[in-house]
Parts: sequence; C-alpha cells; structure tokens
Amino acid sequence: VLCLKMGLPSDGQVPGIADPGLGHRGGGGLYYTQVYGYYRTIEATGQDVFLTAQVSGTPEALPQSAFEAIDSDSSPIRYRACFTTTLPVDDIRQTYVAYDKAEPLNGPKWFSCFDAKTIGPDLEDGAAQAFLVQENVTYGIDRVAAIYPDGRGFVWHQINACGEVVFDGQPAPEGCPPAPPM
Repeated sequence: VLCLKMGLPSDGQVPGIADPGLGHRGGGGLYYTQVYGYYRTIEATGQDVFLTAQVSGTPEALPQSAFEAIDSDSSPIRYRACFTTTLPVDDIRQTYVAYDKAEPLNGPKWFSCFDAKTIGPDLEDGAAQAFLVQENVTYGIDRVAAIYPDGRGFVWHQINACGEVVFDGQPAPEGCPPAPPM
C-alpha cells in the first residue's frame, strides 16, 4: 500500500534496491555459525583418549599427549580429536577392539590437525588402523580412533549400523539397544 501511494512498484523491487547486501551479510553470518560458531574446544585432562579393551569390552585410557579436540552440542557427529601415543600400534592391535568400516568425517578447515581426506585412504590401505573408542557414545553414534604406527592418532564420531536404521525412521534392528524416544 505504501509503495502504491508513493508511486513506486509494489512487486518487491524496492526492498531489494534498498539493501542489496542483505543476502550477502545473512549468508556470511550463516557460514560463520556453521563453520565456527557451534564448535567449542575441549581442554586436555591427560585422560582424554580411550580405546575399548578386547577382554573387558570397556573403554580404557590410552597413554597420550598433544591432545587437541573440538565438539559441538548442535550435532553428535561433530567431535574431532588429534593426539599422539607412545604405545606401539602392534600392542594396541593385540589389546583393543578393531573397528571395521571406519569412515572419518570432514572437520572444519580451521581444525587443521584433523584431515579426513588423508585418514580415510590411509585406513583403506592399512597405513593406519581403526579402533573402537566407545560404542553408542550417544545412541547410534560410535566414537572411533585411527592410529598410525608413528603414534599419531585421530578420533571422530560416526553413525553406526543401529543409528543408520533408526535415524531413517525405522525400528531398531535386532542386536541394537532400544531406540530412545524421538
């Protein structure tokens, strides 16, 4: 109505002309929120990396140093960590549960110690070995670690077989814990 009284077109052109940069600022804000805003740094405590023991089936602390980690409450699969361990990878293989089908997920570029594009292929060709940190750290999400022979290690969360089915709206498959109410 105001546009018609002023003799201006009323088809939405005026607001676009008045602030052509609005979309850019909004997009920039959205980008910042997704890439930086939701993440928080996890402070190292010295007992930060665990692997699930073959004998007990429970997570045990792994000797580690140089721990760096990030996480976010906005998604259960945003956890990423990097560390080093002095425990030989052969000892780790004999003691802890290996993890099949490990697929590291890309992290934000600014968390530069974690490079899923390198870790993934290294797991496939055997240059690194994947281990279970904790099954169902939250329902349907496993915490997984990849460890290299030189002691470098990387941790992430990934959707497990139960989560793939339940998150798709299906009932929990046999062998999975009951799904939480959604």
